[in-house]
Amino acid sequence: MTLAERIVACRRCPRLIAHARRIAREKRRAYRDQTYWGRPVPPLGSRSPRLLVVGLAPGAHGANRTGRVFTGDSSGEWLFRALHAAGFANRPESIGPRDGLLLREAAVTCAVRCAPPGNRPRPEEREACLPFLVEELSVHRRLRVILALGRFAFDAVLRAARSADFPEWRPKPAFGHGTEWTRSDGRIVLLGSYHPSRQNTQTGRLSRAMFQGPVDRAREILDADS
Repeated sequence: MTLAERIVACRRCPRLIAHARRIAREKRRAYRDQTYWGRPVPPLGSRSPRLLVVGLAPGAHGANRTGRVFTGDSSGEWLFRALHAAGFANRPESIGPRDGLLLREAAVTCAVRCAPPGNRPRPEEREACLPFLVEELSVHRRLRVILALGRFAFDAVLRAARSADFPEWRPKPAFGHGTEWTRSDGRIVLLGSYHPSRQNTQTGRLSRAMFQGPVDRAREILDADS
């Protein structure tokens, strides 16, 4: 089985599986005529990315509905608009699996693959999902930049990197928006960004220009290597 197939088939966290299925049954009124995905959500994008974007978890009525990461909710609208502006996506929006979206040199994934209640995975659920991210970091040989959206994803990347026996980043990374660290061997740059959640975008903590900054920085790093 491929990594994506194993993620979709995963049943390691009964609470998360039950929650994803319940949301898929109950639905949101605006989507009552749609069939929800209601399962773990696999990564999206290039099989050999140079940029890996890591988020927290699927949205209950976004990716848990559409079956595609960061698709069908406001966080995805912010993310793919920014990726398109930086040349990583062929269109500025992600609506559903058959909308024609293609990513260039990039992949998008999450630290936890099932929609969690209250958007808060438990520590044991976080750890149960970690091997998938470890595998992604290990198999993406062309990886040059990791963009972590939010502290949860940022910490997950650091744990996965340690499990994958990566060289350390220098200086010791601490989460912040627009922050940047280069791995000690110079091969991979870790970028931090606030997550484009409603909690950040509707309160003004994160603006479009602020969010575009780390995405554009990822493009600058990749272009400098070309």
